[in-house]
Amino acid sequence: MASAELKLLSGIRVLSFTHFMLGPAGVQYLADMGADVIKVEPPRRGAWERSWAGGDTFPGGESAFFMLANRNCRSITLDLKTEAGQEVARRLMSEADVIVENFRPGILARFGLGYEEAKRIKPDIIYASGTGYGAEGPYRDLPAQDLLIQAMSGLASVTGREGQAPVPSGVAVVDQHSAVLLAMAVLAALVHRERTGEGQRLEVIMLLAALDLGVEPIVYSLNGGEVKVPKERLGSAYHAAPYGIYETLDGHVAVSVSPVKLVRAAFDGAEELAQFEDPAIAFERREDIRAALDPHFRSRKTGDVVKLLREHGVWCTPVQDYDEVFDDPAVVSLDPLMEIDHPRAGKVKLLKHPVRYSSGEPAVRYLPPTLGEHTASVLAEAGYTEAEIASLEDSGVV
Repeated sequence: MASAELKLLSGIRVLSFTHFMLGPAGVQYLADMGADVIKVEPPRRGAWERSWAGGDTFPGGESAFFMLANRNCRSITLDLKTEAGQEVARRLMSEADVIVENFRPGILARFGLGYEEAKRIKPDIIYASGTGYGAEGPYRDLPAQDLLIQAMSGLASVTGREGQAPVPSGVAVVDQHSAVLLAMAVLAALVHRERTGEGQRLEVIMLLAALDLGVEPIVYSLNGGEVKVPKERLGSAYHAAPYGIYETLDGHVAVSVSPVKLVRAAFDGAEELAQFEDPAIAFERREDIRAALDPHFRSRKTGDVVKLLREHGVWCTPVQDYDEVFDDPAVVSLDPLMEIDHPRAGKVKLLKHPVRYSSGEPAVRYLPPTLGEHTASVLAEAGYTEAEIASLEDSGVV
């Protein structure tokens, strides 16, 4: 039996001046929950993410990067550098519940579309900004991108091995975490407005989001703990052994927080591991423990190691690539993928909304839109006549 369509945010309109990853991903969470998201893009070229995709992934000439974070939104084109375009934007603001933008600080205000103007137009507006380093900070005008923020925030410094270059995460963790924080903040502001009638301004700062991601090593470091990347392939800069990833005959196995005593028992009570069973030395001697464990992993196949360790209560799992991930029974049972039939890209596989709700399931109401696909309909909803829309089109405003 099909689940009902999720409508948690039905009736909430979000005006989205967003690009790259943080903003689009954040508003997509809201759109999946039922919000009416209107994405404002520059005419002709569209949002930046239409022209770039990781791995050069352009099925049918369409950016996979755009499609992964822009479903369930409607696209309109609007030249914000023109007075006529700014006037259209202000009319759309007057009908919005939430405005989300992640341009560099001050850009929208320069067009007369900043928070103060939005508040004048609609006093209870919720105005959410995503910035790299803070709208008032000394780096406000510097470019902010995931890798740069990982480097500046210290995230990259606690990943990798001693004597080698810092290693950033293999995915855009700061962008995605910032997007989640943005959606969370908007939801909280909507609850506050429902209770008090008050709108407000929100700011999600990528640098703070990155510090939030690094809360464990940061707090340990600030309070006298030892945070130091290991010489060997241990799992972090602050965990005791055997925490880490180990090479096997045919792959790798990850071992989480588990006593050396249990690992030793799994490996037939190997005598050379007896000296490391005291938990008090598991951090101080983690390099030695790692070296002593390596041969026991390298002499066995991944499946055999995992079976042995799990039988003895060790927290572990095989390290999987993406092909293996989506064949894993646990992942298959979660049914995390969707397939859309895009008019230009054809059949495209995407990840579903990551949260499950008892009240319904996020539906794909709108495919990732073509540029300006909904311009005429959105403007008509805002009260523009067919002649006025045609005039805006002829003048290049939309």
